[in-house]
Amino acid sequence: MTEQTENPLRDAIAEAIAENQVILFMKGTPERPMCGFSARTAATLEAHKAPFAAVDILPDPRIREELSGISNWPTIPQLFVAGELVGGADIIAEMAESGELATVLGVDAPEAGVSETVDVVEAPPLTIDGPPADTTSD
Repeated sequence: MTEQTENPLRDAIAEAIAENQVILFMKGTPERPMCGFSARTAATLEAHKAPFAAVDILPDPRIREELSGISNWPTIPQLFVAGELVGGADIIAEMAESGELATVLGVDAPEAGVSETVDVVEAPPLTIDGPPADTTSD
């Protein structure tokens, strides 16, 4: 008999990935990114006019830990499309340049110099009861 431990945060992350066709886990929000990599990735999605959900991983350090456990990818941002990890900032930038990102997103490649508003859904915060893990012991 195998024992399964409950992990509400991991379950919430997996559910968010499953429920959103395109979801970006990032530092900050698309409107207020907190790092250059997250800003660049959100801007790339916006340039592709691809509606996407965004999750800010900064409010609780456990989000990043659990997300990396699910994706086996250590860095942020992380973009998922149709439940699958596409990659981080560098991979997304390369895919955008080659045109592959538009194909994965199911959208037309953006025209150079054209900027339009895109629908961004801010996913609800991923939290569980209890205080954040102590991250000061590094």
